[in-house]
Amino acid sequence: MVVDTLENFEKYASLNPLFADVAAFFKTTDLNAHELGKMTLKENELTVNFTLAKPKTKEEAKLETHNDFIDIQIPLSGVELMGYTPRTDLPEEEYDTAKDRTFYKGLAQDYLTIKPGMFALFFPQDGHAPGVTPDEIKKLIVKVRVK
Repeated sequence: MVVDTLENFEKYASLNPLFADVAAFFKTTDLNAHELGKMTLKENELTVNFTLAKPKTKEEAKLETHNDFIDIQIPLSGVELMGYTPRTDLPEEEYDTAKDRTFYKGLAQDYLTIKPGMFALFFPQDGHAPGVTPDEIKKLIVKVRVK
């Protein structure tokens, strides 16, 4: 897991060859003004989804992992808590191949405060429970295929 500011995203380009494409998208797009919706930047490899996150408590946020995709989560209009638990600390649960996700019961071990201008990067080894917020917020979720 990585938490940092968007201005530093390019520093992580060596972690995945598709991160350079993500950095270019960030530089050429007004993220705050972008309309809601999902776009494919590279078929089966890179998608961006501008969405509204409904208010959610820690108990309502589902802890999840992905095998094939890395999540980049970016709150755009408000503060968001994101839960984190290392996958090695999670019990064995059923993996949904079609949706590339495994859900887990219970709360995350730790919660990080992510503000506009920041991002949280979750790799397959990172259990995460995003979307904990008292208010509806606009956010960006980027899905990057593991390389």
